[in-house]
Amino acid sequence: MPHHLMNLRHVPDDEADEIRALFDEHGVRYYETPPSRWGISMGGFWVHDDDEAARARSLLDEYQRQRRDRQREDFEARQARGEVGFWHSFRRKPVTILAACVAILVILALTLAPFVGLG
Repeated sequence: MPHHLMNLRHVPDDEADEIRALFDEHGVRYYETPPSRWGISMGGFWVHDDDEAARARSLLDEYQRQRRDRQREDFEARQARGEVGFWHSFRRKPVTILAACVAILVILALTLAPFVGLG
């Protein structure tokens, strides 16, 4: 019976490539189904054998632990340099941020307007 190892929906290309290389390096006999264009099927990495599934799962768990640590370190480094957060986004795209804020205020005003006159 096939074992689903990992969903490929919203997985970045670099992560999927690293997982393929990991499985190839360790001789994991896997197959891959791509996610559908419209998001109906999830796609993913699969194996047929129970033993192969356990081995692949342990490799995948260790890889994801290492990737999480790398991504966390990268985020913390970018945060220390001031490259993440609201103000960084605002400095990069002030018109977009202001337009979004104005749209939020307009929607809020239109939503709450009927209730303001009741008090």
